[in-house]
Amino acid sequence: MSDLITPELVTLDADLGATKEDVIRSLAALVAATGRATSADGLAADALDREAKAATGLPGGIAIPHCRSAHVVTGSLAFARLRPPVDFGDKDSDADLVFLIAAAEGEGQEHLKLLSRLARALVRKDFVAALRAARTAEEVVGLVDGVVNPPAKDTAASAAATTTETAAAGPRRLVAVTGCPTGIAHTYMAADSLSQAAAELGFDLQVETQGSSSFTPLPRETIEQADAVIFATDVNVRDRERFAGKPGTESGVKAGISDPKGLIARALAAADDPNGHRIAGGGGTEGGGEDTGQLGWGKRIQQALMTGVSYMIPFVAAGGLLIALGFLLGGYGIGIGTTAKDIITNNSLANLPPGGLLEYLGVVLFTIGGVAFNFLVPALSGYIAYALAGRPGIAPGFVGGAISVAVGAGFIGGLVTGLVAGLIAMWIGSYKAPRWLAGLMPVVIIPLLTTLITGALMYLLLGRPLAMLTTALQNWLTGMSAGGSIVLGIVLGLMMCFDLGGPVNKAAYLFATAGLSSGTEASMMIMAAVMASGMVPPLAMALATTVRKKLFTEVERENGRAAWLLGASFISEGAIPFAAADPLRVIPSMMAGGALTGALSMAFHVTLRAPHGGIFVFFAIQPIWGFLVALAAGTALGAFLVIVLKTAARGKTVEGTEPATPAAVGA
Repeated sequence: MSDLITPELVTLDADLGATKEDVIRSLAALVAATGRATSADGLAADALDREAKAATGLPGGIAIPHCRSAHVVTGSLAFARLRPPVDFGDKDSDADLVFLIAAAEGEGQEHLKLLSRLARALVRKDFVAALRAARTAEEVVGLVDGVVNPPAKDTAASAAATTTETAAAGPRRLVAVTGCPTGIAHTYMAADSLSQAAAELGFDLQVETQGSSSFTPLPRETIEQADAVIFATDVNVRDRERFAGKPGTESGVKAGISDPKGLIARALAAADDPNGHRIAGGGGTEGGGEDTGQLGWGKRIQQALMTGVSYMIPFVAAGGLLIALGFLLGGYGIGIGTTAKDIITNNSLANLPPGGLLEYLGVVLFTIGGVAFNFLVPALSGYIAYALAGRPGIAPGFVGGAISVAVGAGFIGGLVTGLVAGLIAMWIGSYKAPRWLAGLMPVVIIPLLTTLITGALMYLLLGRPLAMLTTALQNWLTGMSAGGSIVLGIVLGLMMCFDLGGPVNKAAYLFATAGLSSGTEASMMIMAAVMASGMVPPLAMALATTVRKKLFTEVERENGRAAWLLGASFISEGAIPFAAADPLRVIPSMMAGGALTGALSMAFHVTLRAPHGGIFVFFAIQPIWGFLVALAAGTALGAFLVIVLKTAARGKTVEGTEPATPAAVGA
């Protein structure tokens, strides 16, 4: 591991261009030139994709662009000392010291640990000063090797200085969690920055780094003894229920690097304030923004709704696909009246129905799928409540969802009961119970009272109006005119392609799957339009990368080859890498294709009985020719538009009138 960096990977006092994109490409070229990467363009594209998610410039004139890439042969560090410095996104200073951290996909844990040691060293002022004073590439290599491969005799001292913990002590104890999307650099830099700040202030701080090289949970006793908690993360905190109810503060990971003392002060202020921010067990921040102490209600409710939808989808997919398979084996007649119920009650393998073994197996699959599908609304409601209030909200949310089904309020009632149960559970849980009662609160008292209040509200006040609203919506869908259905198809197509698996996409999908349980022709037309439109983005990008390869980088062409299968399987997220690299050209093109597909699907009266599966549930689509024509038309339009827009952008770049996007440069 001693050759993580070599003199050939170091350039001193060099002008590598005016932008961070220029610098990253130059450093990627160094890595490729030494045989450590198979493609300089591919490595640069992956690093730029990571850079687009969050800038890697840090206070003090440092930048650490980094990525994991399939083009990296062995983990490497490329270093540049720039003259002049370049803007890497830090608001206070441009960067003159730049490390490109290139890790291979599937890199062993030991290599990632070495990279994390470098990240930790970059918060040490003496190490940074030595890099600026170094006269030769060999001197830089020696400095870096000294921190990533410390002498054995210094290992204990190094560990004592960097493991999140000053044995010194003061009366205040804190715990922290750090994490970034890649889990290579910012995670560990934030951990050490917080540790050093705590040591200077005389506090005891222990950090849990949720990165790539390791994840060792803090002991439960340590969390219980802590006065306050700090979350400095750009990703969800794993098992955050461990910290539920503790005072603290939440922020993005860069705040842990740039303002560690501020985070410590805010965490302790929350501990000293009886009304200060408390860590939520089920919800909370996903990081990535400025620290506000807590999330706004609008954001928390949005996250709760998305949590409910994400937990609901497995029930929908399993139940819907089993129902579709039941129809395939037993015919659509098993879904009429009480046919399936009669067969499952009166027949068996030893006493087959008139349709024989296939009909009986079809009824079994249909019945199992129906049971799973019946959990749709309770799961939606239960996990919305869970996202708001943690585990005490699950039972009231599930019960509220079941009541919604019983009174005819459907998925709209499930949304309402999930929010109501979650908010009530949060409210009850905010009361400080005596010690003798505290143990019963989350297990008995909160679920009991919340279930009672939520159920009573549904039966006595909310259930009937919500049922009337649901019935009116179903009647409107059933009675849609041809023109109205086409407009609805356009709207659903636009929603499915707007954010590719995000909240808007999920809202359209929830609308379709919730209505599918009614079994009406209108609901099945909506399901068909939604699935066909959602298949367009990955298929359109796959087609575009096949037809005009030169417009895309090698990485994008590889993603395009994978997108054929993803699109055919109705996985809209297959287009996300393209949208992230060039959103202004890709997303409008995909939306246009999705709108056309949705409109044609409705115009052809295509119906779909399965909620997922893409082209592989062809047996549940009628007429299949209408579905394929609508899908092909939208795919062709999306691919055509993205090719036209990227070609135009490429021409402007050559003329020097517009900056190139990463995709255009790769061409």
